[in-house]
Amino acid sequence: MIDPNGFFIQFIKLAGPFWHSENKSTIRRLSFGLFVLTVLQIAIAVVITEWSAALFNALDQHSMSGLYTQIGLVVLIFIANIYVTTTHFQVKRRLQLSWRNWLTDRLIGQWMDNGRHFQVIHVVGKHDNPDGRIAEDVRIATESAIDLCHSSVYSLLLLASFTKILWTLSDVVTLDFLGFSIPIYGHLVWLALIYATTASILGWWIGRHLTAATDDRQTMEANFRYGLVNARENSLAIALVHGEANEQQRFRKLFQDIVYAWNRQTIAWANIFKFSSGYSVLSMAFPVLVAAPRYIHGDILLGALMQSAQSFQQMAAALSWPVDNLAKIAEWRASVERVLGLNKALVALDDQLSMPHPNRIRIEKPDQSTLRLVDLCIRNSKDEVIVSGINAEINRGEHVLVTGDTAIGGKLFKAVAGLWPWGGGCIELPDSEPMFFMPPRPYLRAGTLRSAINYPAAADAFSQAELEEALNLAGVADLVDQLDQIDTWGKVLSREQSQRLGMVRLLLYKPKWILAQEAFDSLTPEGEVSMLRLICQQLPDAGMLTITNQPTAEAFHPRRLLLEGARCSIDGLDIVCK
Repeated sequence: MIDPNGFFIQFIKLAGPFWHSENKSTIRRLSFGLFVLTVLQIAIAVVITEWSAALFNALDQHSMSGLYTQIGLVVLIFIANIYVTTTHFQVKRRLQLSWRNWLTDRLIGQWMDNGRHFQVIHVVGKHDNPDGRIAEDVRIATESAIDLCHSSVYSLLLLASFTKILWTLSDVVTLDFLGFSIPIYGHLVWLALIYATTASILGWWIGRHLTAATDDRQTMEANFRYGLVNARENSLAIALVHGEANEQQRFRKLFQDIVYAWNRQTIAWANIFKFSSGYSVLSMAFPVLVAAPRYIHGDILLGALMQSAQSFQQMAAALSWPVDNLAKIAEWRASVERVLGLNKALVALDDQLSMPHPNRIRIEKPDQSTLRLVDLCIRNSKDEVIVSGINAEINRGEHVLVTGDTAIGGKLFKAVAGLWPWGGGCIELPDSEPMFFMPPRPYLRAGTLRSAINYPAAADAFSQAELEEALNLAGVADLVDQLDQIDTWGKVLSREQSQRLGMVRLLLYKPKWILAQEAFDSLTPEGEVSMLRLICQQLPDAGMLTITNQPTAEAFHPRRLLLEGARCSIDGLDIVCK
């Protein structure tokens, strides 16, 4: 949970720079326009009460001319109210979308920066389901913030306007008590203050548990969505091992968490509804009842009675803003805390990695054409040593087979990529020569197959001839006709096809350095040999580190790096790459 004492400060620090951003002139113009339109809404509300008083006075006096006058005025009020309300709605929506767009872009920029989306997984904190926090919680945080800000300003203006009107209508009431005559000025104002303040305190006390209940429910909903998405993305693996029963049990457990959180929120909501339903009925009757004695005694006209009742209601409504917005405030705060949780984790990660630390791997780029591992130590995110004492120098064109514990080998590759900073020692990268990583399953994003293959470059980065040649060499020439077809390729293609497309991508990019982590494990031994031979033929000068379980791969790797437990060794074997 975010520290409540610094909640608003943290939110302003995160989202406040929106008003000083690149489009600040437009943003400020929209904000000012929204304020002016809010003032106009108050003006119309005041005019309506004046019109109501004049109407009831005309009715009380049986005046047809007065009635016709009020009919003409209500048409003008009607037109003005439609224009102001519609324009206000459009301006508010535009401002809400602009703020959401700005904050979403900022968080995505933090999350999708230099591998932070991967590294933040290993940081302790409440930042689970970052996709839901960015997609849904940012929406609620920005939209509700503007809604609440507008309604609070509206209530303050309403309070200022109708307090003056109600004070004037109240006149002076004399209270006889124990033989003393006590004059009370603005008695309806004081009654409205006592009435609304009492209601606000009771409402806050009754609804104080709603924020925590809402936060819990949003977290449980996000966990359930993630579980369903994860199962969908791994549907084939689940089907092959007949894991449906296990998944159903897991989904039931996740949904039971939602039921528990839902029931907690329902209890909190029910308590608020009990109060608000009674409060709404009382608010309708109370102002008329307290003003009626003066009308009955002939001190005021019917119009003044109705205007007093309406002004009392408006003033009480303004003072009841905290009660009326308890649920929205709870939902908004819960979402803001989830957004702040993600931002806090990303900022903490940046601070952690930017500060010098003895248990951090240094990445350097000296002016050299070799990859050097100097006293490299790899730790887990809990700072426990996994492997240490790695010293190796790998030249361009050399192929090194990484053997032993493949999990440690995977962390070594992540360390070379700059994604695993936990450890010690130094990795010296070849200057200006980007590493090309081949994971067990390459990322093939949805869209055209052409754009999926060319990723992360643009869809037109490579010519048709280059694509066709690479597809043919990698053994997937049958996909040429589907290059411009749109689909979710990561799901529709088999693992073998995906890995061969990873080879296509390699042939197109022609890198100087290759790190292949079980990149061809779904192929037959003969298929993997053909891919390794193709790399040797097409990219003879590329340095390569390979993790694989196929013994046939040794023939293509003259050197071997053994990673086992907390030790390692590297040796050179008299094997020629064929």
